[in-house]
Amino acid sequence: MRKIKVFAPATVANVACGYDIMGFAVDKPGDEVLAELTNETGVVISKITGDGRKLPLEPEKNTAGVAVQSFLNRIRADKGVRLEINKMMPLGSGLGSSAASAVAAVYAVNELFGKPLSKDELLPFTVEAESVACGSGHADNVAPALYGGFVIIKDYHPLKVISIPAPELYCAVLHPDVIIRTEDARSILRMDVQLKDVVTQCSNVAGLVSGLFLKDYELIRDSLHDVIVVPHRSKLIPGFFKAVEAAREAGALGASISGSGPSIFALCKTSQIAKDSGEAMKGIYQSMDIDCQLYISPINPDGPKIIE
Repeated sequence: MRKIKVFAPATVANVACGYDIMGFAVDKPGDEVLAELTNETGVVISKITGDGRKLPLEPEKNTAGVAVQSFLNRIRADKGVRLEINKMMPLGSGLGSSAASAVAAVYAVNELFGKPLSKDELLPFTVEAESVACGSGHADNVAPALYGGFVIIKDYHPLKVISIPAPELYCAVLHPDVIIRTEDARSILRMDVQLKDVVTQCSNVAGLVSGLFLKDYELIRDSLHDVIVVPHRSKLIPGFFKAVEAAREAGALGASISGSGPSIFALCKTSQIAKDSGEAMKGIYQSMDIDCQLYISPINPDGPKIIE
């Protein structure tokens, strides 16, 4: 096999109360990467579509290129790889766009070379690649994109990721046409946090993880609240609290900011509730004359998949 195409999913990081330590994968949207073996060593990115010509073709400046080059170095490959990347989600959306490209690329190339490495061994390459896009290597998008489902980032030194079993869940993701730079989303956060808020946040994280394990929807509903990050980041997203309230009134278990925003996710028990919640959120932004994109999907339990 000399050529393969792989899809990797978008992801929701933080999951309300789990700032920088939790994330989950959705079925759509996502990115596609076509990878082909070449006789010359190294990585070449021959084409990127769907990005409005905003992303670099230079492999050392692109998350997919960085991840694949690290993989090739690790296995001491005597061949190279040519990549074509098809971006199928908005850039800067808070849905892990850079992570999806990196995961799809390194997963595809691992397949081309006969799967010499496990997912656990591929993960560090994608974390390294995230530093190109975000300035620091973090795993709350790449890990769920690679493993699928819900994950917890337990530690970085050494890197340790825990997959969390969960009940059947669906997600509505709304991406309003609002620009938020990751740098702004981080700089707006306060470095000093009151102890009572830390206690509340820890309680919500523990409740959410327990609710997922126990398949307790009411416990999940009661735990999808953030008191440390969202109160600040929500200021960057017009209509945020109205959208969250609309989703909950439509039956969602909870709703919050996806990653650093501006996308908003609503976690739901059924596909129909996800559709109703998504349409309710969409209506808020239509009333504000703000364009938006709506995605409805189940939680993706598997991560990347070969599509050609």
